[in-house]
Amino acid sequence: MATKAIRDAFGEALAKLGHERQEIVVLDADVSSSSKSNLFGKEFPNRFFNVGIAEANMAGMAAGMALMGKIPFINTFAAFMMLRAGDPIRSLAAYQCLNVKICGTYAGLSDSYDGASHHANKDISFFRSIPNMTVIVVCDAVETEKAVRAAVDIPGPVYLRLSRAPAPIIFDDAYQFKSGKGVVLREGKDVAIIAAGVMVHKALEAADLLAIKGISARVVNMHTIKPIDAELIVDCARGTGAIVTAEEHTVYGGLFSAVSEVVAREQPAPVMPVALEDTFTESGDYDQLLEKYGLTAEKIVEKAETAMSKKASNPVDREGWR
Repeated sequence: MATKAIRDAFGEALAKLGHERQEIVVLDADVSSSSKSNLFGKEFPNRFFNVGIAEANMAGMAAGMALMGKIPFINTFAAFMMLRAGDPIRSLAAYQCLNVKICGTYAGLSDSYDGASHHANKDISFFRSIPNMTVIVVCDAVETEKAVRAAVDIPGPVYLRLSRAPAPIIFDDAYQFKSGKGVVLREGKDVAIIAAGVMVHKALEAADLLAIKGISARVVNMHTIKPIDAELIVDCARGTGAIVTAEEHTVYGGLFSAVSEVVAREQPAPVMPVALEDTFTESGDYDQLLEKYGLTAEKIVEKAETAMSKKASNPVDREGWR
């Protein structure tokens, strides 16, 4: 399967959009060669602002630009977007529902060798807790370009979660991205695997492994964590009776939490997470880190079998839990 780095796809998409939308401006906190926002800067130097290592100032500047009718895209590593720019993002951009597009690159463990200080494994939980915020987690290069284009026209602040590493290309150019609507990649009746980001292709691998065991798994790409596609989650719970979530993020407050909240309210069913546990992560090779922390297709298979073992004992129980 062909691969492409999500950060490269992001930079290319942003530069293309610059030709189409004159109101777009781009700000970066001195990591533009890593975030690939420098591709926009080369095309439009008068609309590109390197603010230096001053993430909070960058977010405040973007809020002011948004008030003047611009659509600013702000860029830095996802860990620093949350921890250093979080205050003005919350207090200025989100509070006033401004059109600031927040691009957190090197998300998850993808900044692997820089270790716990640079790993972003709590950003989804932070941003989805902020009112007025849309949270999007892309899974491949094609979806990245589509999501960047969609973000421009989504009212209010949008958090785009972007990986550093090359990712398998799942979609073709015909793919239609719609914010707030998950995508069923494979149908199945025994268990539903709801994944986001780079874990989507691992969910597809897990479905193949489960098929060898005679287990039919539905696979869902839940690219928008907020607003979550509650209708699709309920359909998964009702149709399969068991769910596994897969995310490159802590188990607290991310995809697992968002899915579980819907299931608890609307259609009770067992939900098992594949996610980072309550730990600080180590530095090292990216693939080895994913293996170490259980972010693998094999772990998804294990959790799928556990979720299935916890199903309600009959269809009446599964429908109404009576």
